[in-house]
Parts: sequence; structure tokens; C-alpha cells
Amino acid sequence: MADSDNLAEYSVSEISGAIKRTMEDAFGYVRVRGELGRISRPGSGHIYLDLKDAQSVLSGVIWRGQASRLKIQPEQGLEVIATGKITTFPGQSKYQMVIDSLEPAGVGALMALLEERRRKLLAEGLFAEERKRRLPFLPRVIGVVTSPTGAVIRDILHRISDRFPLHVLVWPVRVQGETSAREVANGIEGFNRLEPGGAIPRPDVIIVARGGGSIEDLWGFNEEIVVRAAAASDIPLISAVGHETDWTLIDHAADLRAPTPTGAAEIAVPVRGELMASVDGLARRQISGLLRLIAGRRTELRAASAALPSPRDLLALPRQRLDTYAERLAPALRAALRDKRARHLMAAGRLSPHTLARTVLIARERLGGLEARALRAHRQQISRDRARLDAVAKLLESLSYKNVLARGYALVRGADGQPLRSAHGVQPGDGLTIEFGDDSRLAATAAGGDPAGGGESEAARPAPRATPRPKTRAPGKGRESGQGSLF
Repeated sequence: MADSDNLAEYSVSEISGAIKRTMEDAFGYVRVRGELGRISRPGSGHIYLDLKDAQSVLSGVIWRGQASRLKIQPEQGLEVIATGKITTFPGQSKYQMVIDSLEPAGVGALMALLEERRRKLLAEGLFAEERKRRLPFLPRVIGVVTSPTGAVIRDILHRISDRFPLHVLVWPVRVQGETSAREVANGIEGFNRLEPGGAIPRPDVIIVARGGGSIEDLWGFNEEIVVRAAAASDIPLISAVGHETDWTLIDHAADLRAPTPTGAAEIAVPVRGELMASVDGLARRQISGLLRLIAGRRTELRAASAALPSPRDLLALPRQRLDTYAERLAPALRAALRDKRARHLMAAGRLSPHTLARTVLIARERLGGLEARALRAHRQQISRDRARLDAVAKLLESLSYKNVLARGYALVRGADGQPLRSAHGVQPGDGLTIEFGDDSRLAATAAGGDPAGGGESEAARPAPRATPRPKTRAPGKGRESGQGSLF
């Protein structure tokens, strides 16, 4: 009990710090081989993972700055060698490894990772043959994604210049190292973004090239970002990575694989001299064929002309018929003339002045008869029309109101000239016109009615009947002298 009282007392932070310093001093910078287990990538950009073997598990962390510079991306199940330092995490009382770099633990691990990635991309259809396009026979512009300082670009330019000089665009990239995969993918995508007819010509074919090397050197061309960019390219793409025995995943996604960068240049363009020789040969064959065709047609024409009769033989029979008809034409014309003259003389003998005069006399007599008949018909029509008109006039006269006026009545008209049938509607002072049977008219004015309001107006009362008198018209007056006044 007394011994325990003499022990030093530590706080939690002090003991955690002491342990942290002890572990870092004891181990320092180490390399650890193991299999990657759980891998976590939070939004902070750091990578948390587990390194394990058959008996133990070691937690590890890769800070964001180091994660972007890794040669390979950590994948679960991959055997790697991690380089870093051992430290503790006081917040959870655990120890961990801060990893600075990762590398595959031997070629076998890389090949296993490569095969797993190949199966994954194959299952997505990125290597399907139906996705691959044919290369243009004679491209105008070739885009090359490679290092601008290596021997590869010089070999490609030299071979293109020898075979068929044309425009070559170089997209400079790093073909090895931590950023090579991203730069190669950007180069492929950049060529595809060029607009046709723009300031920078759009390539008709792309060559992705690199010289030979180990699997670690060529690993950038096995990254998914490069493979997906090659598969998504709208421009036909030739993969020329490494030597003939070197295979990368971009070779499967490309439209065509070339064994070497120089071979890619030979595939991309034909030999200009061979094309010219081929064109010259075709031209010679065409001319030779035309000459043979013309010679054959000439021979056929000569054979056909030899089988035809001569023009003299063809015209002999028509000429003989023409001579025969010419000999018969003159006698026929003289005979026709004699016949026409005889007919004319016979017709002239039948014509005489007496015959013509008799014909004219008969026609004149017929014309006189027709004229007399026309006059009689006209007089009869006029007589019928006159009788019909008289009958209508008598009917009109019998129905006329003037006959009523002639019996001693008078017609009263209003100011508008219309006959008045009653006194209603006539106001005192209205102008009236009275028409008599002898067509005379008298102007009058309507007087006021009975003050008691019981009767019609004085103008509307019927006038006393006048004693009939003989219809004698007074000189100089327009009405009968015995006509009484209504007012």
C-alpha cells in the first residue's frame, strides 16, 4: 500500500502523449507489407484503410495531399508495401500508420489487380468489338498524345513524313508517373472537344503512344480514367503503348492496337508513293481498256458496214419507179386537161340569157307573193291588238272611281295627297283637296269640331245631297256650277 502511494500520477493526455512519443521514437519511418482491407474515402479527401495479414490488422491513414500523389489507387484485396510512420490516435486510444506511399507487393499483385480491373471493364462493355470504329483511309490531321521530348514522337513524325506528309497535332503529356493517367485522359478528351472547322483543326485519328517499359512504368495506361476516355472517344483511336509484347488496358478499349509507335504511324497513313503508283496503274488500265473497247467497236462497225448493201443498189429500184411515174405523168395531165375542157364546154352550152331571165322572173313573183302575205298578216295582228286594247280600256273605265264622282260625289284628299276614308286623324287647320267628277279640284281647310265634344268635325260631316243637275260646265271654271259646298 505504501508502494502505490509513491507512484507518479499522470493525466489522460500525459499518458497518451508519452505513449505517442514512445512509439514514434521506437519505430520511426517503416515499411509494412500487407493486404488492403477496409477502405474509406470521406468527403475530406483523406483515405482510411486497414493493412492486414493472417493474424493482425493495422489501421492506416493517407492524408489528402499524399492521396493525390499515389502511384496506384488502393483497392480492397490488393497486396501492397506501405511506407510511413507509426503513431497513435489519442482520441480513441489506438495506434495507426500514417502512410506516405503505396506500391504493389511484387508483379503478381499488379497482375492480379490488372486482371480484376480488366474483367470489370469487360463486363461494362468497354472492350466490345461493336464499339470499335474503322480508321479513315487518308486522314487530313493526326493527333498524337505522348511526351513531346521522347524518341517516340520523333519516330512517329519521321515515319509519317516518309509515308504521307500531313498535319500532325501533338498533345504533350507525361507518360509515366503519378499524373500521367490524368494527363493522357485529358489529351484524349481535349482532341474530342475541338470543333470541326475551328481555329485548331480537329484530328481525324488519335494515336496514344509510349515507348516500352516495365509493368510499373506502363501502369498509367491501365488506369480506369484512361480506358474510359479511350472508349468514349468519338475520334478513332490507335493505341501504341510499349513494345509488341506489352499489353495494357487501353489496348482493349482502343479502336486499333499498334505493336509499336512506329507501327501506329504506318497504320494511320498509307504510303504516298504506293498510292500514286496505284493510281497511275489504274489510269493505265483505264486507258488500255478504253483503247480495246474502241478497237472492238471499230471492228464491229466495219463488219456491219461490209454486210450493208451499197447506196447505188438501195436507190436503183426507187429511181426506176420514179422514171416510170415521170413518163406516165405528162399523158395523164393532158388527158385530165381535155376532160376538164369538155366539161366546161358542156356547162357553157347549157347557160343562156333567156334561162337566167326566166329564173329571175320566177324568183321575183315568189317574192311579191310573200310580201302580200306579210302585209295581210301584219294588218290582222294590228287589228287583234287594237280590239284587245279597247276591251281593257273599257274595263278600266268601268272600274274607275271617276264614274262614282260623275254621279255627284267628291273625293277628299289630305295634305299628303292620299284619299281620306273618315274624319278621324284630321286636325283643325289641316289642308284638304276636294276632287269632283269633272276633274276639278278645290282647296279647303278643316274647321274645328263641336265644343261639347260629342260630334265629328264640321269638315267630316257629310254634305247635304245636291239636286242632280245636268252636267253643264261653266265657262272658264274647272268644276260644275251647281256643286254645293261642304263648308
